[in-house]
Amino acid sequence: MYNTEQTRLLQEQTQQWLRDIAVGITISQNNIEILRDILRFHENRYYVQNNPLISDAEYDSLYKLLENAEQQHPSWTTPDSPTQRVGPALVKDFPKADHLVPMLSLENSYNASDLADWDRKARELSGLPVVEYCVEPKFDGASISLIYENNLLTRAATRGDGVTGDEITTNAKRIKSLPLQAKFSAYNIEQVEIRGEVLINKNNFKAYNQKLMEEGLPPLANPRNAAAGTLRIKDTAEVSRRNLEAFLYHVSYTSATAKDTAGTQPGTHSGMLEMLWQLGFRSPRNEMKVVQGIDKVIEYVHAFESNRDNLPYEIDGMVIKVNDLALQERLGMTSHHPRWAIAYKFKARQATSTLTGVEFQVGRTGAVTPVAKIEPVTVGGVTVSSISIHNEEYIKEKNLLLGDNILIERSGDVIPQIVKSFPELRKGNEQAIQFPTHCPVCNHQLYKPEEEAVWRCININCEAQVVERIIHFVSKDAMDIKSFGEANVRRFYTAGLLKDIPGIYHLDYAAIGSLEGFGAKSVENLKAAVEASKMQPLHRLIYALGIRYVGETTAKTLAAAIHYLPELEEYTEEQLQQMEDIGVKVAASIYSFFHDAANMNMLRKLEESGILLVNQKKQTDSNTNLAGQTFLFTGTLTQLKRSDAEAMVEQNGGRIVSGVSSKLNYLVVGEDAGSKLEKAKKIPSVKIINENEFIKMLA
Repeated sequence: MYNTEQTRLLQEQTQQWLRDIAVGITISQNNIEILRDILRFHENRYYVQNNPLISDAEYDSLYKLLENAEQQHPSWTTPDSPTQRVGPALVKDFPKADHLVPMLSLENSYNASDLADWDRKARELSGLPVVEYCVEPKFDGASISLIYENNLLTRAATRGDGVTGDEITTNAKRIKSLPLQAKFSAYNIEQVEIRGEVLINKNNFKAYNQKLMEEGLPPLANPRNAAAGTLRIKDTAEVSRRNLEAFLYHVSYTSATAKDTAGTQPGTHSGMLEMLWQLGFRSPRNEMKVVQGIDKVIEYVHAFESNRDNLPYEIDGMVIKVNDLALQERLGMTSHHPRWAIAYKFKARQATSTLTGVEFQVGRTGAVTPVAKIEPVTVGGVTVSSISIHNEEYIKEKNLLLGDNILIERSGDVIPQIVKSFPELRKGNEQAIQFPTHCPVCNHQLYKPEEEAVWRCININCEAQVVERIIHFVSKDAMDIKSFGEANVRRFYTAGLLKDIPGIYHLDYAAIGSLEGFGAKSVENLKAAVEASKMQPLHRLIYALGIRYVGETTAKTLAAAIHYLPELEEYTEEQLQQMEDIGVKVAASIYSFFHDAANMNMLRKLEESGILLVNQKKQTDSNTNLAGQTFLFTGTLTQLKRSDAEAMVEQNGGRIVSGVSSKLNYLVVGEDAGSKLEKAKKIPSVKIINENEFIKMLA
């Protein structure tokens, strides 16, 4: 960890280096180590403390300077250089590695009486009336063991069978919160083995799954499995893309240096966590609590469990450890688990059920998605009876048969997933799941592109696709036609009152008024909402068209590049790729959409109905308080709609960003604000204001 003076000095050096880069600095061997120290400092600020002091672009320029210098002078490269996180593109295999100390499992407890009984044994064995405990989260990820020798990371391994694991050093170096070097010598330590947990935080997990689904690939089941699987991926670039994090929570072995002047090691477990934090590791130092006696332990674990869903990462319980390391030695261990630690497991979020059937649903892009029907079961407080099983490969991977006993899981607000089947429980009457060869709605033959895992119905007139496209078009984030909604789309379609998207603007309101539940007022409201949607900005219309891979951000990019929507027919794929965040696949999809005669005919019909295909770029005021500033909203606003507030920012020369970072100027906080607020508090440059203060800025 860096003290105030070190932070100030390194930040001053950073700014000097950035100024030097701007004028074309030439780096020398004498000052290259200073640059490495600066990069390590900023890695710690970003990946461990979640409190960056420079922008991503500034970090990249510093990193590139170091990388170029080492490429020009290979002898200048050191094993602990920040550039050495990038190993070979592919790992050929994972050799076995023995742990210096076996990684034993912990004894589990499920209620307060279990903890009280364990505490009684600890007091009896220790002879103490009250034992001091350290309580910390039980991270739900993949266990990892690290060895540092002479301050350098020399080996990383998975848990394996507890004695021997897979050596995964190359992949571990891709985890930015793991320092490649740490000054253990300051604590008289020559060799050390550290235990920890590798995980993916909830936001990164959701973002990664969203990308997979946009590419037609099955999402990962849960963050724990994703983290464990990532550690053994042979493509190290893919390891980086998944944004793994690591919490280090236990020092299992140390050997002393020969120096007499080095500092002494802490005598408590909490002291060890503090030592790891000071050395640059992400330990649970901020989440742990040292308490006297088991009653305080029980109080803390219950409080932590109630806040479980608000954490940025998954935990499945708490770990209680005797804090005094000498007392840990005295208590010893059984052949299975240490006597000085116990895991308190939270309420289960897994359950078993039976797979009774599979339905096949067709989405707006023609993707055919199998949905498992299971015996209803309560998981995490929610009754689950249907679960998406994504595609044919997923069914094979999970080895699913109709009639199987299955394990399902629901973590926080994550959608339920099937973890696995139990082939050993089969009775012999289970049946294979037959994936259809023809669309279950229109009977058109299904097609699966070679590079995809999803079967698709390519009949654009398929009833299921037409209905789903209309539902998307009228949705809140698209054309926002209030009073429409999915139920009314399906009702109007079934009644023959709506057959395609242009038909939205030619509804027979007299016929709708004759339907049950539609009085004169509701018909008038629907008509007004449809008319109002004609004036929606161009980026909303582009998003509403449902072009594959085009989300709200890409829709804004396209709208900003043109004046008149049909102009996109004139763009080549190469020209589209020149736009921000539009890659090869997205460009191909956009090009295909605007070179389809049926789609262009639909746009003509929409224009004839009064829909604006012109980008009415509103003049922004560069003299307001918001001009040039970045904003982000969190929580529930009580006076403004979120979309309206964001539009006000843009109209007044400001810009909306997607997340909390040093690039954010203002975080506007509403009711029930979540993790964004906590993260913003750690970044001094971010101004946190409430809704009233934001409205005053507008005035």
